[in-house]
Amino acid sequence: MTRAVVKPSLLDALIPVILLISMLAGTVYVFGLDSFGPNLVALIISAAAAALIGIKNGLTWKVIEEGMINTITMSLHAILILLMVGALIGSWILAGTVPSMIYFGVELISPDYFYLTSCLVCALVGFSIGSSWTVAGTLGIGFMGIAAALDLSLPISAGAIISGAYFGDKLSPLSDTTNLAAAVSNSDLFDHIQHMLWTTTPSFIIALVIFFVLGIGSGSNLEVTDIALLQTAMQDAFLINPLMLGPLALLLVMAIKKQPALSTLIVGTLVGCVFAAIFQWDAVIVLAADDSLPSIAAGFKGLLSAMFLGYSSFSGNESLDTLLSKGGMSSMLTTVGLIINAMAFGGAMARTGLLERLVEAALSRVKTAGGLITTTVGTCIGTNILAADQYLSIVIPGQMFADAYRKRKLKLINLSRTLEDSGTLTSALIPWNTCGAYMSATLGVSTFHYAPYAFFNICCPIIAVIYGFYQIKLPPMDVEPTAKATAD
Repeated sequence: MTRAVVKPSLLDALIPVILLISMLAGTVYVFGLDSFGPNLVALIISAAAAALIGIKNGLTWKVIEEGMINTITMSLHAILILLMVGALIGSWILAGTVPSMIYFGVELISPDYFYLTSCLVCALVGFSIGSSWTVAGTLGIGFMGIAAALDLSLPISAGAIISGAYFGDKLSPLSDTTNLAAAVSNSDLFDHIQHMLWTTTPSFIIALVIFFVLGIGSGSNLEVTDIALLQTAMQDAFLINPLMLGPLALLLVMAIKKQPALSTLIVGTLVGCVFAAIFQWDAVIVLAADDSLPSIAAGFKGLLSAMFLGYSSFSGNESLDTLLSKGGMSSMLTTVGLIINAMAFGGAMARTGLLERLVEAALSRVKTAGGLITTTVGTCIGTNILAADQYLSIVIPGQMFADAYRKRKLKLINLSRTLEDSGTLTSALIPWNTCGAYMSATLGVSTFHYAPYAFFNICCPIIAVIYGFYQIKLPPMDVEPTAKATAD
């Protein structure tokens, strides 16, 4: 006879969370900031703990496993994109695209304004194409290379890139998360975007001011001769020409035309390989490192090596070798493992009802509009931590809090704005979240290192909470509540 399924208690829901937090803290203590790999173990053990609690409450292992697999399936698109970004980086370095971006970038961008400039440019492009991931995987790579060449802080540079990319993504009508937040709260898309300006604009201004201040004097110790030597080393290894920026231009055009992200990255990678074969053939042969092969076979090996293993530079210039030795699908495999394990944990928490139980507990103490906004922010952040996916951090709180906003006679654009202020933006600050893992792998900086400098992503949730408690820009409903809300 089948056992009755028992609703989990609050203690049940807290056990896997406390275990996960304790283990993550332990891995950071033992391994320091290089705890990326051990976090995989912490996540899967916590997922097992959630599953055991579900079994104790009457669920079968098969049901829980299906929930985990279904949640992992949701991340497969992100995983494929991540692998293709690795291939794209390798092919673009070999094609001379990334070296050309760095070469011309160090000539055009002042170190004193680099953080400010990179943030603004990423914001503009992010708004144009509606994808923070695409911005980080294209312009972000180039800006990080320029930062390294100019001997600027890589964590601050990554924070500036992410701040700009997410600002543009958040306000773009082309963004998937922007459309999702509006849809899940049943809000008009453009009303939603306009309402977000109240929290987004001050947050972005604060971020820009901080980046401007941090940039002052950044180039004071810069040796012009070091830059010249680096540029010379690049010219020796690659054909440096504005034409080499062609793959970047094509990718941005495809993104603006709203072509699917995966197909855009595949095309960008293949075009990079074509450019490498046409313009950088000597570099392709050098990367193959196999004199026993005929020229065509060696070229084939070099191109595949760039896409899977990444580019390896042995120019003798230490700065250049460090700068360009990166990319490849293989460089993303640990990140892929992290995403899979994180989604397994999120799936176990959701399927066993533990995640829903935590949200119910949070709602039970809400008494004011400020408390509701704060609870929404906290739930979105918590979902980003526990479910490891920004889409779930929008959908789950969006569905669970809609009636609470109706009961308080608040327009649902207040909910949609808060979902973006917290769910979308904090996803990049969680190392095992799909967004945090992607940004770390793509920009080459640990999430723990760049997170304190992603000022826009940090400020927005704080300002959202302040607005909630001081009743700033929280428009009430001007229509009758829905039948469901009235019945409640």
